[in-house]
Amino acid sequence: MTTSSKVWQLAARPAGFPTPEDFRLVTEELPAPGPGQVLVRNEVMSVDPAMRGRMNDVPSYVAPFQLDAALDGGAVGTVVASESPDVAVGDSVLHGLGWREYALLDAKHTRVVDTTIAPASAYLGVLGMPGLTAYAGLLDVARMRPDETVFVSGAAGAVGTLVGQIARLRGARLVIGSAGSAEKVRYLVDELGFDAAFNYKDGSIRTRLKQLTPDGIDVFFDNVGGEQLEAALFRMNLHGRVAICGAISQYNNPDATGIRNLTLLISKRITMQGFLVLDHWGRRQEFVDEMSGWLREGKVKVAETFVDGIDHAVDGFLGMLRGENVGKMIVRLT
Repeated sequence: MTTSSKVWQLAARPAGFPTPEDFRLVTEELPAPGPGQVLVRNEVMSVDPAMRGRMNDVPSYVAPFQLDAALDGGAVGTVVASESPDVAVGDSVLHGLGWREYALLDAKHTRVVDTTIAPASAYLGVLGMPGLTAYAGLLDVARMRPDETVFVSGAAGAVGTLVGQIARLRGARLVIGSAGSAEKVRYLVDELGFDAAFNYKDGSIRTRLKQLTPDGIDVFFDNVGGEQLEAALFRMNLHGRVAICGAISQYNNPDATGIRNLTLLISKRITMQGFLVLDHWGRRQEFVDEMSGWLREGKVKVAETFVDGIDHAVDGFLGMLRGENVGKMIVRLT
């Protein structure tokens, strides 16, 4: 018996900003699970900025997507057939074969999750990779201490919304965020508890940071790169720390200009470090325990934006790159 499954493939490598023509939706026939395998009906899948980098045929920390082959990414779904003693039919599992309706994979590459205590989407966001990225990046890479000023670029995204809230809970004196619309700025301040935020499209970033950080910046958590990174370096205090999580302003712009003030790293003795969440997997259980407590107590608010249907997965991905999401962008498949 086989199962029909719609699957998204990479049809062409994007030149600049991706277009719908760079993707192809096909139907595959999946066989029944073999020994040690499970068949999963995906319910939610993740679209992430890092996926854009994998569409380029260049060496990186993870292999690039292949042309005319299925895309992949985080997903949570229900096991509908199992040939594994460790994963039962009906279990909800987290795995890495998103971008498709059904996934056939070895059970050892899944993790059973409890959707009675948190919705499936939480394991792709606040309790998943973005949450751990925010937690480890702020506390381990940037080494934020109480009573410090923290600036978060891309603060309305999946990671940024959590960085600001964690900083507040861990005793930051001032939490500032940047975002791409007035609506997002209001959300950061009124809903998530940022002390202030600004629209980076509205005037001089350097001027806004000077106004909002009168005592300078101790920690900069950067999801954007480019002009915002350059502006933040001017405001960094002595021995400030910059955690480079992403550079979404550069991903679709091959002609982007470089940072012109890196000599400030010398004069201000700034530490600037890039990081991958993969290097901090040992913190996962500690993170889940603390974040789960915050969620139970209502101290962290979850920001999610949903796109419905496998047919609209590319729309969700492109919308995320355009900044149409608040918090984690999730594609609901069922």
